[in-house]
Amino acid sequence: MDMAYVHVDGAVKFFSREDGAGMLVLDHVSFDTKENGVTCLLGPSGCGKSTLLNAISGLERLEQGRVEVVSDHGRATTLSPQLGYVFQDPRLLNWKRVEDNLIFALKGMEVPQAEWKERIHKYLGMVGLLEFRKQYPLYLSGGMRQRVGLARGLVIEPEVLLMDEPFSKLDQFTARKLREDTLAICARLRQTALLVTHDVEEAAYMGDRIVILSARPAHVAEILDNPLPPLERELDDFGFIEFKKRLLQSVLKLMEEEVRA
Repeated sequence: MDMAYVHVDGAVKFFSREDGAGMLVLDHVSFDTKENGVTCLLGPSGCGKSTLLNAISGLERLEQGRVEVVSDHGRATTLSPQLGYVFQDPRLLNWKRVEDNLIFALKGMEVPQAEWKERIHKYLGMVGLLEFRKQYPLYLSGGMRQRVGLARGLVIEPEVLLMDEPFSKLDQFTARKLREDTLAICARLRQTALLVTHDVEEAAYMGDRIVILSARPAHVAEILDNPLPPLERELDDFGFIEFKKRLLQSVLKLMEEEVRA
């Protein structure tokens, strides 16, 4: 896969209150994601993480600043970058079979029909659902539907994969397995990905880089690179536990500073 990363420079976003006053959500947020790796946006609920993800995807407009997907050996573009999106809810078309949900994404990105069969086989195989390709989503478990959502995000072979808390509505054991599989797939593909989370352990496990955001209005409090390679992270390993502690300390320190302020 070619080099790709997201560059966020001075992002400012306001929302309107019911009384018409402006509410500052993003306060000059700047960072670069990890090239060909997973970057986690870690911050409290309501701080603007999903808003920032939507700005990167083009679903939200910024008042100030810019977001760019830098790819193709350094070419920066703000115009129609190849983006995949995995939502908190899978958002599948329940009247279409699993493979047809992927075809819907392929059509939307104008991928040549000659490539459909190979891509569907490849990415449904990666998420362990090839044998369910003719099934309707309503007959699948929650974890399986989220796997279809992941395959749909990957099948277009995006420059950047955006993931908005995709494991948060799954039970503990299903979420843990899907995190393991998603991390392994991203490492295998050398996929640039940006994952929103408010879970410290999830950020320590999934993130090659962790961008810690403050409470609203969000600013970047700290950026940490994970010292552990993605396929060498074990939840009960001493090195992982130490890094998780380091991350947790940063979050707790930030919370104390905000209370004092």
